[in-house]
Amino acid sequence: MCYFRLKIGIMMRIVLFCFFLSVFAGAVQAQSTAYVLHFGPTAGLQKWDNSSGREPLFQYHGAISMETINNDDMSGSFYMQLGYHVKGSATRYRFFNIINGTPGGVFTERFKFNNFSFAMGFKQRFKENSTGTIRYFYQGGLRADYTYSTNIDDLTGNDPARKLFYPLMGGVQRWMGGFTLGGGVEVDFGELVGAQIQLTVNPDITPQYRQNSIPNVPDPWNPGRNTTIPERRIRNTTVELSVGLRLLRKVVLVD
Repeated sequence: MCYFRLKIGIMMRIVLFCFFLSVFAGAVQAQSTAYVLHFGPTAGLQKWDNSSGREPLFQYHGAISMETINNDDMSGSFYMQLGYHVKGSATRYRFFNIINGTPGGVFTERFKFNNFSFAMGFKQRFKENSTGTIRYFYQGGLRADYTYSTNIDDLTGNDPARKLFYPLMGGVQRWMGGFTLGGGVEVDFGELVGAQIQLTVNPDITPQYRQNSIPNVPDPWNPGRNTTIPERRIRNTTVELSVGLRLLRKVVLVD
């Protein structure tokens, strides 16, 4: 029964994806299209059990997006984006020289979740320079993520004490949903080629990790006794700075 429900859920996601893709493709056929190749740094933030004590994870992302362009009015457009994003958080251990009190270095432990992301939304351009070659914009949209790998098994290893406090593979949620908000600037180098710089904030609505409490776990510090691993929820937010190459495919209607 659980397997059947899982298959139905996957099929529903595929159907919704194809539906939105067909709607977007229909809009694109009637207008010009801009293709943007994005890449840049990512600051990953996580809340563990609704707390904010985690440190940021600095990684990277890359994406390709497609936008509808109205030749007569470029103020607004719809976009669709597919990308690769490394999300997570970090723990930094800072060491000091106990003799003279000077810093001795920093060791960073990274909790990484490698995600593919599909997003759709709306972009609004609201200002441009006198020549029309520089435009500012803001954007927003919905996003679906799929986690295909993580390093949390490498961090816990066979240490039973770590398994009491660290995430376990069984709690990783492969599918997540969220939204994107941001803004930036477009610069035209010519009629068909330009660049784009944008800053986005990308919070997940659904958790990256969900684990119910696990009772009767052997306590590594008290042999012969059991303990309970508490319930855990982990939720992602990323802040991404993107630099992109913008290519325009212009459709000209001839009577």
